[in-house]
Amino acid sequence: VQLQASGGGLVQPGGSLRLSCAASGSIFSINDMGWYRQAPGKQRDLVATISRGGNPNYADSVKGRFTISRDNAKNTVYLQMSSLSPEDTAVYYCYAKMKKSLNRPYYDYWGQGTLVTVSS
Repeated sequence: VQLQASGGGLVQPGGSLRLSCAASGSIFSINDMGWYRQAPGKQRDLVATISRGGNPNYADSVKGRFTISRDNAKNTVYLQMSSLSPEDTAVYYCYAKMKKSLNRPYYDYWGQGTLVTVSS
């Protein structure tokens, strides 16, 4: 089971970017999915999460600017980022709470991270 994130890059302040993260492998069920980020020299912080039913949860710093969504048929979570500022520069990590079979517990899985740089 793995998560593959994509969509990072360099964007100017005020710009937009969309991140994607697809889960693949032997997956029985996916519960919550989401995004965290880690800026240089800082801890990894929550950005947004979304339940299997589509209920989102956002960090205060991104409310109104970022939108999280998911496609359960594709095992994919998205993060649409708008009005980006240099403070949003970080490595963005996707995560998913997944289980491989009915009788096994859910575990947290992490993607490899994708760098988002907001700079003019």
